[in-house]
Amino acid sequence: MRAEAVSLVEQIKQSVGLLRRHLDVETSTRRLAELNAKSEEPNFWDDPDNAQKLMRERTELEDRLDSMDKMERELEDAITLVELGEMEGDESAETEGIDQLKGIKAEAERRQVEALLSGEADANDTYIEVHSGAGGTESCDWARMLLRMYTRWAERHKFKVELIEETAGDEAGIKSATILVKGHNAHGWAKTESGVHRLVRISPFDSNARRHTSFASAWVYPVVDDRIDIQINESDCRIDTYRASGAGGQHVNKTDSAIRITHIPSGIVVACQMERSQHKNRATAWNMMRARLYEQELERRQAETDKLNAAKTDVGWGHQIRSYVLQPYQMVKDLRTGVVSGTPDEVLDGDLDAFMEAALAQRVHGGGPENVEDVE
Repeated sequence: MRAEAVSLVEQIKQSVGLLRRHLDVETSTRRLAELNAKSEEPNFWDDPDNAQKLMRERTELEDRLDSMDKMERELEDAITLVELGEMEGDESAETEGIDQLKGIKAEAERRQVEALLSGEADANDTYIEVHSGAGGTESCDWARMLLRMYTRWAERHKFKVELIEETAGDEAGIKSATILVKGHNAHGWAKTESGVHRLVRISPFDSNARRHTSFASAWVYPVVDDRIDIQINESDCRIDTYRASGAGGQHVNKTDSAIRITHIPSGIVVACQMERSQHKNRATAWNMMRARLYEQELERRQAETDKLNAAKTDVGWGHQIRSYVLQPYQMVKDLRTGVVSGTPDEVLDGDLDAFMEAALAQRVHGGGPENVEDVE
């Protein structure tokens, strides 16, 4: 095989080998057999909470073991295709085989990053909040773009997205919004996105077509499931009801069904207004509050190594984790890892994995650039 194919094969074998060692295939295969046997017992669902926990574990083990078997089968097929192409002088077959090797390599690298997701809540669903910064209409429009970016990222991963709350800007965009992203490892993937995001562009709201800088922030925290017990003293909370905003006409809510909960000791505020039922909004808001308090506890425990709080102090200059420049040139640059993309349109359409993978690897293994210069 030519040098490019040989190099790809070696890299894939190395990645799959690391994955196998990380998973401990022999132990995991035995555990999967145990879980399969348990799930067939007649009294398995007598304890629904424990049954769901075991089913989640089984699904995760099956996915990881199957993915490695699939990569190894696809690797053999791609090697065969490249070798046949070389023997028969079929350049198109050889090129197709190399393209397959590149795809397998990308999947192996993605799986390696997923292997880093071993935090307490990494496998959970996640909330993503977006808030506009100072700057009026410009920042509200940027917050709307950021919300769409995370929605598109979730859809690319085949996660389910639910809008929990949205507050419209005075003229355009949004002041704030919260989405719930449902899917395996949703929080593990998204957790490094918390921080301030900076946009540089020619403003569509400026009749003189001047360049503007806008800021918006993202705040990511996990859904707290039944495995995690978070106690909240209701006397520490203030609950407000208000009328949810709507699109007008028949969509305007005529009752005070929206719920806002303020946790007085911490100052945390959550809100839900997407359901017509006050009861459903209240239940969702309490779930969000439990999740926020849990994330606060995780941050407290990881304060030595995790500096997320520093990135959330002000939604403005000097606190950004990433800059998105649309004019006069095209670039997105992460100021923690140094990862750069020259296609901001694709990034804003949800192509965020390269940024997330680098930030996850840096968080787990350390290292990375000490000082990354921002773009002008």
